[in-house]
Amino acid sequence: MEEKIDHLTYEIIEICLLAGKIMLQSGAETSRVEDTMTRIAAALGIPRSHSYVTPTGIIFSTDGAEPAKLIRITERTTDLHKVAEVNSVSRNLSNGDITMSEARLLLREIEAHPHTYPIWFQIVAASIASGCFLIMFQGGWFDFIPAMLCGGLGLAAVIFFQRLVAVKFFAEFSAAFLVGLFAFFFTEISIGYQVDKIIIGSVMPLVPGLLITNAVRDLMSGHLVSGLSKGAEAFLTAFAIGTGIALVFILF
Repeated sequence: MEEKIDHLTYEIIEICLLAGKIMLQSGAETSRVEDTMTRIAAALGIPRSHSYVTPTGIIFSTDGAEPAKLIRITERTTDLHKVAEVNSVSRNLSNGDITMSEARLLLREIEAHPHTYPIWFQIVAASIASGCFLIMFQGGWFDFIPAMLCGGLGLAAVIFFQRLVAVKFFAEFSAAFLVGLFAFFFTEISIGYQVDKIIIGSVMPLVPGLLITNAVRDLMSGHLVSGLSKGAEAFLTAFAIGTGIALVFILF
């Protein structure tokens, strides 16, 4: 009987870790991940649980004799749809609408599901957003198309270089350099006119807005380690973008 209870506890811990892993990989802030894991554990019969979440790992334990478990997070992206789906599973568990087995199956399906939007759709969205940012920063409509092309190229370059070399800084630096290079090219052939506005609008899809927001929220929630590490990552991303653009201005 005791062995059965221990096995059940381990299954609950695995479900909590799976939920936390999906949320952290999809761009959720630390406080949301910890709260969701605690709520799932309480709904499954473990009212007292403890979790320690950082951007690269999760430690979860209970008040029982079971040892704490650690899970590593090596890849992070932005997919808020998955965060919302895990939160939905947590709410349904708390309300008693689904069982533990159903929750595990749903979480496995969420984890295995590819990104909400295909790559081509993300590139098109980045292109349109770049053109809109150009207008927002008081650029002219004659630069709208060049900004769209540069913005789409920038996101496509980030995705390509991240697959080619597993160094995020290099991918963002290279993408920013290409954005600046093509912005100068369009102005040289008289397709665009204000190179500064084209560059500003085109790099906006590369700016780590969600990362900065989560860093501030984590710091305000008292999660100092996560807040500082996410802030440092956001700073490196901004530095990579700025360095790539600055290199283009130095060369041309």
